[in-house]
Amino acid sequence: MNATDYQNTRILLSSRPEGEPIAKNFHIETIDVQEPAEGEVLLRTIYLSLDPYMRGRMSSAKSYAAPVEIGDVMEGGTVSEVVESRHPDFAAGNFVLSHCGWQSYAVVPGGRHLRKLDPGSAPISTAVGVLGMPGFTAYAGLLAIGNPQQGETVAVAAATGPVGSMVGQLARIKGANAIGIAGGADKVAFLRELGFDEALDHRSPDFKAQLKDAAPKGIDVYFENVGGAVWDAILPRLNTYARVPVCGLVAHYNDTQMPAGPDQMSKLMRNILTKSLTIRGFIQNEFVKDYYKTFQQDVAGWIASGQIKYREDIVTGLDNAPEAFAGLLTGKNFGKLLVEVAPDSTRV
Repeated sequence: MNATDYQNTRILLSSRPEGEPIAKNFHIETIDVQEPAEGEVLLRTIYLSLDPYMRGRMSSAKSYAAPVEIGDVMEGGTVSEVVESRHPDFAAGNFVLSHCGWQSYAVVPGGRHLRKLDPGSAPISTAVGVLGMPGFTAYAGLLAIGNPQQGETVAVAAATGPVGSMVGQLARIKGANAIGIAGGADKVAFLRELGFDEALDHRSPDFKAQLKDAAPKGIDVYFENVGGAVWDAILPRLNTYARVPVCGLVAHYNDTQMPAGPDQMSKLMRNILTKSLTIRGFIQNEFVKDYYKTFQQDVAGWIASGQIKYREDIVTGLDNAPEAFAGLLTGKNFGKLLVEVAPDSTRV
């Protein structure tokens, strides 16, 4: 069978969202798949990773990476199967970590753009989850910036997500106390299964009081994924010399205007000054050289030993990606959100 016998379904960005992404911001089309040229491979997407950073790429605002252009395929990490190869390092049937975006097939260069996966060592879905970018984000951000010490207290919001759940479990491995913050009783119960010392529901009317009780000696590291009301509750609880790795601000990604109420900047700056706080934004790429190899070794070992557990939220069908992504931004997912674009033949 030739590549031209395949049909590629792909999802394009058709307009920039105002607030929450909606169906009309996307366009689904089907085109013929082209034959790979010398040095290229034809990939079939098995899993598409949906991650909060994608909301920023839908905007034209200046950021750390260029936005997706109108009419282009939405970008995203993928796990793919090689269908046809004209590159010596890859053969049909190989599974690879790729970055093909929201589409069912892609022709891409071989070489460093792809990393082979061994289905026998770990489920291939983990390459975009606990053993992939989200897991590495937690590992590098917590260890390089948060630097938790034995007996300290680490707090993290969105704690049942792929980043937050890893942060809490890493904190426990490093001998720190872990406070997980999530939305809803089922997620709070899952945090207890993961071994968090404290599990709090930010939707509870007495959340601030619960946080005070959970951290009677204050918080030494707060891994910031959310912002919003959770950050407002955390800030007064931060200890002197507390460290705040800023990974994301998902509570604000759909904002179209500044939040109502008084300007909080002077309050924030006063806390930074009087408590000698370290607040450091980061993108995981900057730590790859120094941390990625040890991340792969450490986390694979901790998964094998049962010290790290993970949960996946798998949606079937590429056409469901826009709705699933919108839900991700409002906390509807439970675990690492993936779209199964084609059946995973390795799953047992």
